[in-house]
Amino acid sequence: MNRGYIRSSPRFFRLIRRSLSVFAMAVLLLGLVIPAPLQEQADIARVPNPVKSAWFLLWIQELVSYSKYLINLVLLSAVALFLLPWLPLSGPSEKARWLPPDQRAVSTATLSLFSVILLLTILAMFFRGANWSLQFVLP
Repeated sequence: MNRGYIRSSPRFFRLIRRSLSVFAMAVLLLGLVIPAPLQEQADIARVPNPVKSAWFLLWIQELVSYSKYLINLVLLSAVALFLLPWLPLSGPSEKARWLPPDQRAVSTATLSLFSVILLLTILAMFFRGANWSLQFVLP
């Protein structure tokens, strides 16, 4: 062991390179076989109601439907997630653990933000209908 590093075998990296190549080829072949789920070309005269974002952006659309100033909350969340590694003031852990007690603030902040984003996404995906009214709608 040299300064905290463990020597690794080149066999491991060869295995990783092979598996990455197989995965990339499989995705490319699937892309040739399965067509992309694209819609027809956009027509400004015929806009669907409601116009929903992609599923991973629905939580932001749900937030800004309440107020345009809530986009600042999205930006603040992005900055907070960027700064999360420096949040725990305790030293580095000796061994990896799920939800360690000395990093409770980081765990709570991350799980809370994830829960809010998941709730807003589900609300926007399944409970928003025409004119963005609250009702149960299957996508």
